[in-house]
Order: sequence, then C-alpha cells, then structure tokens
Amino acid sequence: MLFYSFFKTLIGKPVVVELKNDLIMSGSLVSVDQFLNLKLDKIKVQDEAKYPHMIAIKTCFIRGSVVRYVQMAATDVDTALLQDAARKEAHQPSSSR
Repeated sequence: MLFYSFFKTLIGKPVVVELKNDLIMSGSLVSVDQFLNLKLDKIKVQDEAKYPHMIAIKTCFIRGSVVRYVQMAATDVDTALLQDAARKEAHQPSSSR
C-alpha cells in the first residue's frame, strides 16, 4: 500500500513512464489504483518514429504489470512523508500484511 499511497500524491503532476516493451511516454497522472494501474492524460511518446501509431493518442490506461519505471520531478516527492510511511509499514506486525 506504500507505493499506492505515494502515487496518489502524484495525481495531477507530470510523470514519465517506461514500459517493459521500451515504449516511453510522458503525461499528467490522472489516476492510480491498488494494482498500480495508471491513467495518463496529455501523453507524448518519446520516440514517435518508432511508435507512429501512438502519435494520435492523448489519454491512455497503463496496466501496472507492464510498467518498468516511473519518473517524476524530485520536487514532487515529499521524502520526509515517504520515509515516515516506510518506517510505519516496516513496524507493522507481519500477520496484517
């Protein structure tokens, strides 16, 4: 749940998503769910020559299992909050996970 909570804080902010098939796209994060499926708006593909069929697409849903990396601006990450949440999750009893 830590990553889900973290990605919820990024809604409305620009992100870059690299998929396992090497497609890289940037856009504004619209939503995320507990499976880390992402919905992006205003997307732009990094290598349009390699993926010409993606040029006309402006909104997309990305299944969480096909995501390799998600990049975001360092200023969008509240590291203190993230560290505190990680500490709390690490101290939870293993039976509740």
